[in-house]
Amino acid sequence: MISSFRRALLPVVVAASGLAQADEASVRKGVDAFLGVEAVDAVQKVGLGGLYEVVLKSGELLYTDEAISFIVDGQIIDTRLRRNITQVRLNELSRIDFATLPLERALKQVKGDGSRVMATFEDPNCGYCKRLAKELQKVDDVTIYTFMIPILSVDSNDKARAIWCADDRVASWNDWMLRNKLPASASCDSDAIKQNAEFAHRLRINGTPTLFFADGNRVGGFLPASEIERELSSVAGRMR
Repeated sequence: MISSFRRALLPVVVAASGLAQADEASVRKGVDAFLGVEAVDAVQKVGLGGLYEVVLKSGELLYTDEAISFIVDGQIIDTRLRRNITQVRLNELSRIDFATLPLERALKQVKGDGSRVMATFEDPNCGYCKRLAKELQKVDDVTIYTFMIPILSVDSNDKARAIWCADDRVASWNDWMLRNKLPASASCDSDAIKQNAEFAHRLRINGTPTLFFADGNRVGGFLPASEIERELSSVAGRMR
């Protein structure tokens, strides 16, 4: 009897699964129609109040129902768990596999034993990046991979190219970021800078500095040394 029940249930489960996919497809179509462009990257049911989570290709999150009778652009808090559902999901979406970073296109700076690792995406004309450079001087036993992405102004590219083509790239970067000592003009194959900008675009990085830690966690914006140390120590503890 149990075997017969399972055989009878299977078509129902398959049908329900198909219905869920159809609902998600209709939500995608409806939101695209409302926005007037094919902007939706993914749709899934949230499990709260019949809501669907809509991930846009820009990385933004929206919420709606299956009829697209409303769109919520904001954060959802689970009051039972006292948990920010939206922020948790955004953190998941922005997480990367650190091993996929093209480290050969980064400036590599080893401090102390270099046992902990992090990566930054920075523009040489970014004021907060210069503040970050000063804070990183206070952090030890870390390897820092800096990807230059000139996105703020025209001469950002000139400075990035001069630093990349310098005999000592790290020294040239630090001279500029810490001491405002302009890098000497230089030329070489600097295609890595363009590739970094394209890679950053794929990661939806639209501001500097953006930081990544070894567990793939992403932090957008400036962090003081104490918070960087906390992140590095936390990751090291979990990955032991």
